[in-house]
Amino acid sequence: MALDNNTIQKKLIDNFGMSVSEFHEQHGMLAFEVASNDLHNIIKFLKEDSEMNFNFLTDVCGVHYAENPDNRQLATVYHMHNWIDNVRIRIKTYIDIKNPVVDSVTDLFKSANWQERETYDFYGITFKNHPQLKRILNMDQMESFPLRKEFPMEDSGRTDKDDRFFGRTVHNS
Repeated sequence: MALDNNTIQKKLIDNFGMSVSEFHEQHGMLAFEVASNDLHNIIKFLKEDSEMNFNFLTDVCGVHYAENPDNRQLATVYHMHNWIDNVRIRIKTYIDIKNPVVDSVTDLFKSANWQERETYDFYGITFKNHPQLKRILNMDQMESFPLRKEFPMEDSGRTDKDDRFFGRTVHNS
């Protein structure tokens, strides 16, 4: 029997209860939220369970929702793929922007190493137990995280760009 979104949702709820929520389908892909303290266990379950078999981590990235309250401003998003049944899922976990820490999944997927470093570099999300968490594309001396919306995109003298169109709040000094 082929794996479907209803089966995935039921099995996750049966195994993790209130740690998984906000299930919805987008373009046929099941998307859901997980509690950040259970993220590692849920991803491990999705990879190692013989019925789930999500054996490929497609992507790890960060998102900054500047309009949300502090404890829901930063999120990490994981895309996983079950090649056997050709099923994809999206997992999102919110992290408090004042303490942006989530468990690394590099022990489960070696490919997460680069992706987590990139997410740290651009969003400042710390991946606990990452083997070498440091900047990967920006200079080590850089103090800001450039994809957070709290930082202007261009210098304030430019008239051809308007930060409001990119979801950024303009801060007047």
